Parts: sequence; C-alpha cells; structure tokens
Amino acid sequence: MISPLAQFQRRKEPSAPPAEVPSSARPTTASALCRRWADPAAVALATLLVAWRASALGQWIVDDAAITFAYARSIDEGLGPVQQPGADPVEGYSNPAWLALLLIGRRLGLFDHGAPAGVSDLVLYPKALALLCTAGVLACVAAAARAVLPGRAWAVTLLTGGLLAGNLSYVAWSFSGLENPLYALTAAATGALLVRAAVRGTLLRPAVAAAAGALALLAALTRPDGAVLAAAHPLTVLLLLRRGDLAHALRAVVLGCGTFALPYTVFLLWRYATFGLWVPNTAVAKAQQPPQIGQLATAGELLTYGGWALALIGAACVGTALTRHGPARRALVALLVPLALTLFAYGVLGRDWMALYRFATPVWVLAATAFALAAAVVWRAERPRARALVGCAVAGALLLSVTGQAAQDRRFVQRPTLSMCFVAERYGHTFNAYARYLGLRDATVALPDLGGTLLTSRLRVVDVAGLTDRRVADAYAAGDPAALRAYVLHEVRPELLHVHAAWTVKSGLTPPRLAAAGYVPLYREGNGGDFVRADAVRDPARITALRERVKPTLDHMVAEMRPAGCGPALRAGEGSPA
Repeated sequence: MISPLAQFQRRKEPSAPPAEVPSSARPTTASALCRRWADPAAVALATLLVAWRASALGQWIVDDAAITFAYARSIDEGLGPVQQPGADPVEGYSNPAWLALLLIGRRLGLFDHGAPAGVSDLVLYPKALALLCTAGVLACVAAAARAVLPGRAWAVTLLTGGLLAGNLSYVAWSFSGLENPLYALTAAATGALLVRAAVRGTLLRPAVAAAAGALALLAALTRPDGAVLAAAHPLTVLLLLRRGDLAHALRAVVLGCGTFALPYTVFLLWRYATFGLWVPNTAVAKAQQPPQIGQLATAGELLTYGGWALALIGAACVGTALTRHGPARRALVALLVPLALTLFAYGVLGRDWMALYRFATPVWVLAATAFALAAAVVWRAERPRARALVGCAVAGALLLSVTGQAAQDRRFVQRPTLSMCFVAERYGHTFNAYARYLGLRDATVALPDLGGTLLTSRLRVVDVAGLTDRRVADAYAAGDPAALRAYVLHEVRPELLHVHAAWTVKSGLTPPRLAAAGYVPLYREGNGGDFVRADAVRDPARITALRERVKPTLDHMVAEMRPAGCGPALRAGEGSPA
C-alpha cells in the first residue's frame, strides 16, 4: 500500500517528456497535406478554368439583367419596386433572390456606384457573384464526390469543371448578369445534399429534409421554375425507401415540403398584395401556357448541343454504375432526381429567343456532375486496360463536344445576345439626345429594349415588350395586339417611339400604323426604327436636321452592336452619341 507521503512525492515529480514521434508517422506529412488540399485545389483550378472561358465575353452583360439592376437602384433609393422614379409598382423581374444580392452589393457600395479599375461595377459585381457561385457549384461537386469516392473527389471535380468550362451555354449565361449562377448553385447544393444523405442513410433526418426544403425555396425565389426542386427530396425518399421506414419517411417529407411551402406561400401573398398578381408580370407578358407534353421535345436540343457522343458515353457510365449495388448506386439515384426535374422544367418553359439555351444552366451542372461521378465510379472498378478505354472514350467525347459547338460558340462570342451597354448607348443616350435636340420636356419613350434604357434614360419609359408594363403584358396574354396599339398610340401617346424586328410584327406597331397616328421617322432600321410624334415638335425643321445628324452614328452603332464597355457609370441623362 502506498503511503500518502509517497503519493504526494510522486505528484511532485516532473513528468517525463513525450517520446519523439518519427517524422514519417506525423499526420502533417507531404502526402497528408496533398490529400487534405487536393479537393480545394481542384475546386480552385476548375473555377479558374471556367473564369478563363468566360473572359472571352469581355464586359458583356445581357440587357435583360439590367432590368433587375434598375429595380435594385429604385428599391435601394427608397422608391419601391418600380422600374424608374414615378412609375407604378410592377414586378418586372422574376428573380427576387438575385435582386436581393444586387441590393446588398449596392448598399455596400460595390454595385451601381462607379468604375473601379476603369470597368463599371454594373459589370464587375454580377460577374464576381457569378465567379463565387461557380466556386460554390464545384465545392458542392467535391462534397458529393467525397461521399462516394473519398480520396478521388478531386478528379470528379476537375472533370466536372472541364465539362462546364467546355460548355459555353453554361459559361455565358452564368456570367451574363442574370440569376443563372445562383440557380445553378442551388441545384448543385440540392444534388450534393441528397447524394451525401443517400450514401450515409440520413435522408429521413429532420435536418436533411429541412435543408432540402430551404434550398428549394431559394431556387424558387431565384427563378420561378426553380420550384420544381421542392419535389427532389420527396422523390429521392420514395425511390430509396426501405421497408419499415414509411412513418419516418412521411414525417420527413412533410417537414421538407412545409419548410418550402409555408414561406413560399407568404411570398405569394405578399406578391398578390403588392402587385395584384400571383405570378411575375414577366410571365404574363410572355403568355406562358400551362405545361404541354409536346414542349418537352425541346429538351432534346440540349443533347445535340452538348454532343451525342458525350451523352452516350455519359449514359453508358451512369447505366453501368447503376447496375452495381452500393453507395455509388444510391448516390447516382439521388443525383438523377434533381437532374430529371430541372430537365422537365426546361422542357416546359419551351423555346427561348436568346441563343445558347439560357434556361438550361442547372441542367448542365447536374448532368456534368452525374457524368463525372459515374465515370469515376466505373474507372475505379475496372482493370487497367478498361480504365484506359474509359479515359480515352471520355476525352474523345469531350473533344468532339467542344469542336461540335465551336462554330455556334464563335458566333455568340463575336455577337452575344443584346448587350446592356449597347442598349444604354443605342436607346438610353440616343433618345435623351433626341429629346434634348427637339426641345421635348417631360417626354415619354416607348420601346422594347429596356435594361440599359432604364439605367440611362431621363424620359418616362413605356415597355413595348410588356415586362414592366401591366397593360401591355395583359394585351400580349390575351393575344390582342389591337388593345396594345390603342393603349400605346392613343392613351400613352409617347413623344418618342422605337420598334424593330419581331416586335414590329408582334405588337403591330408598323411604320404605316405609326404614320397614321402622326409619327414620323427619325432613323429607319429594317422594318422599324426611331419615330417622333410630329405634333410634339414645335420646329419641324429640327426633325429633318436631326435625321441627317444621327444617321452616320447610328448606322455604325447598329452594325457593330457591341460597344467596348459601359464607361464609368450608367446614370439617367448621362452620355450622348447624337
């Protein structure tokens, strides 16, 4: 028995120094560091690859994005959800979550304030958000891959990044200023959440169900068709349901659906109370019809653009991986559910007039992730010769896809879809100059190209496309162009007006009808052009002089359709090409 004195002395003795751990056994070896940083490095490298591809588009921001920019300006300045000071509240945007990010940027002085490094922050800020969202997408890919292929997630991430960088549809619309990158991020996060839960057997946990509902809510507030992701968790639970879990599954599905439905219902009630509509005014103007099965055929166009070889190789890899029981099979089932939902939503939306499939962004993200994950699963399970065959097939299919898209991509890069900067110059600044030269005070301009116009015009703007005008939208929804013409030409009676191309046919605002309503041309452009109401100008000689003055400038501007940049800022009344 040890005496108390001996115990006391033992406590007082200094403890022996710890034994030296051999350097080869330390957890911070070079190999451990490589394993630890492989996934973040792959995310960073893949993000840089996408950013490099996006750099070919320069300062291009699509004009539709600038409509949301104008609303962000109005809301931040305390004017409410209006397109410009003095306008009625109309929900001329369909992306409130993206609008919120723009508002945050404006409040922090990062957006719509100037031109750091000589580039307008109307260009820099949304492209910076797009870059962050792209990094988030690839981080979600890495997180999903780690659950299935620990130690090889970096390879899946790099392959996914390569597929996305090689797809200009994904790159262009993610960096267009629209909400696409945020929608892609919510889709990728949904896929990662479901994959990890499916592999770990935690799909029925309340936290997973609530997170899936919250992501679906964010997607629905980013784009209306994002609401389809609310079905992702319930369908995955149904497909992977095991006997005896029915009660738990029902509770999880109810929790997830409630997390989505309750806040979204509150949002819909606010929308109706504020704007008098259950849907955005943009949906009314586009006369979106109920889903039709025939429209789903448009989804097949994505296979042609992405490349049939790539699609077939991907389908073969996915099919092979699904035949094998285990975590990879459950992961791919969980990933294919949101892919199928976003593909369905794309088909329901029907054709879009803008090039390169702008509504397909989440489809590309989920399809590329499924392809890369399945290819990696198959590669891991095969012997060296089969691995070489898989690698060569994937590389060859990717090469065929990129070369097959090359001509279409080149045309887009040379002349991308209507630019915010072009619209600001061509319509905002030009019509400001018209009004100033002709002595038109408190004038109104009616035209269909709106974003850059709203950011720069000092005139009251009427949207002939109907996105921000309730009366015009109702006329399009009713298929009644006569009501539209009566409203524009006889109620609004704008002093200045512009129509062109398809809008001339759609609205019926043709030059003969404009002439009958008292309008004379200032500049002719195809079957439309710029017009002024003759009785609004006191000195008719000024109209003739103005025609001769602006024609050389506008001829060159219309031929180019792509200005170098937006200048230091886009403000009402600033700049003038005339």
